[in-house]
Amino acid sequence: MLMPFLRNQWTWAPLYLFLLIFMPLNFKRKGWMWCVFFLLTFAISDYLSASVIKPYYLRLRPCNNPYIQDIVHLLVPCGSGYSFPSSHAANHFALGIFAAVTMGRRYRWVWPAGLLWALSVGYAQVYVGVHFPGDVLAGGALGSIAGVLTGYAYNRVYQRPPALPPSGN
Repeated sequence: MLMPFLRNQWTWAPLYLFLLIFMPLNFKRKGWMWCVFFLLTFAISDYLSASVIKPYYLRLRPCNNPYIQDIVHLLVPCGSGYSFPSSHAANHFALGIFAAVTMGRRYRWVWPAGLLWALSVGYAQVYVGVHFPGDVLAGGALGSIAGVLTGYAYNRVYQRPPALPPSGN
């Protein structure tokens, strides 16, 4: 039951806690500000996906859609909220991309790790039957934009050039 585990909100809490402790301990004031921007990134992506876009589209989840709910292979409780966009995907892409943009130059492994983390959560949302693929794509795009913008803002404040994905050379 890996997929329900990957999309569970509490699965990733230890990682968030680790980052919120690790950054200030190792990077002092910049680390504290990184934590502020990290939390701001989450707040922006969650607010936009859950409070701005979802109420506008009102798209039913696959598991709540009366036309297809009988054929959806549901592995977790369905939930009562709307489906489009996936807030899980938006939030994890936002945080993964933010971490990559702000730390990817120093720690090259953050780019693939951040993307793999976000993609895994997004895939799990579809796999367990609570989102359509388009919900995850939209959430991923929204979160990526939020992560890039807040990451660039953080880097600009601290006069660091933004990290780019590894070129492969």
